[in-house]
Amino acid sequence: MSKQKLITELQSQGLKLIDRDTGAAGRKGGAGPSDHKAVTIDGTTVMIPVYNGVAAESPYTVGEYYDTSLRKNGRAIASIAFPQQPKFYSLKTADGIPYSQIALLHSHNVLATTVLQTCIRYSNRNTACQFCAIGQSLEAGKTIAQKTPQQLAEVAEAAVRLDGIEHLVMTTGTPNTTDRGAAYLSECAQAVKARVNLPIQAQCEPPNDFVWFEKMKAAGIDSLGMHLEVLEPKVRDRIMPGKAKVSLDYYFQAFEAAVKVFGWGQVSTYILAGLGDSMDTIVNTCDRLIKLGVYPFVVPFVPIMGTPLVNHKPPSSEFMYAIYEQVGAMLRKAGMFSQDIKAGCAKCGACSALSAFETL
Repeated sequence: MSKQKLITELQSQGLKLIDRDTGAAGRKGGAGPSDHKAVTIDGTTVMIPVYNGVAAESPYTVGEYYDTSLRKNGRAIASIAFPQQPKFYSLKTADGIPYSQIALLHSHNVLATTVLQTCIRYSNRNTACQFCAIGQSLEAGKTIAQKTPQQLAEVAEAAVRLDGIEHLVMTTGTPNTTDRGAAYLSECAQAVKARVNLPIQAQCEPPNDFVWFEKMKAAGIDSLGMHLEVLEPKVRDRIMPGKAKVSLDYYFQAFEAAVKVFGWGQVSTYILAGLGDSMDTIVNTCDRLIKLGVYPFVVPFVPIMGTPLVNHKPPSSEFMYAIYEQVGAMLRKAGMFSQDIKAGCAKCGACSALSAFETL
């Protein structure tokens, strides 16, 4: 089995942990894709669902305490390892907050944080994105509602110094402000860059005034993520009824403006495959995005425990493989590669198999 196919299958079908949960702590709840764990397979680190119902039924297992084999239906098919718990997790801020409540290790070399762990839409299921679990880690006491710029700078410096972190992802729940979080992300980035030279991606909804892109760039933000998630109007209304009020037309206006500021290939968007969008819609939208200079980070939807979509089936590996092949070919033709992005989810690539298809 090729590495591309193996990663695609694992991210759709999950991985069942038998008798152990070693390495760096996985992600349960929180913003973005969750219920994952970082896994290194034949030298490539990817994020694989391990804590949800899909993983519990997976044919893929990693088993007994000293067994380093990834198995499918009991047969060893690849070597497997888990990135170790980062050293910065053992530290606390001056006011006693564990660093792991400020930012987390993603994959093996990425620091990630949600600067505002609340969202104007989350508490009302009539407006909340049905896949989101941003409030779960806050309710569980695993994080704090607002990370200060000073806290983020302190943790980022330690993560670089102790664990060789190479870039930082800063996302945010959407606040009740017209800038959609751009102002606070800029403040946080400025503080981090004053402390440590670390490439930063910021992620937020399109702000009301595109002048914020210039301000974010000036604050030290190197790349920008504005996430579509789902594409077709009926799917948007059903899956994210509040966010769907921000039209696709407005997103594309924002993408065009942001590319002018951050540069071709330095703006990206998440697309969650498997929530109802057709393959044609996803592929055609990716083509439009790439031509505009935006990297379309296509990720298989993973059902998260405790959300309305907990029982929604993830997309099949065949569906994802077909998308990856087509979008990977588009990226190659355009000369747009994840490794050239300065910072962010698409640069990391661990939540998707797409980067493995860029060079086929």
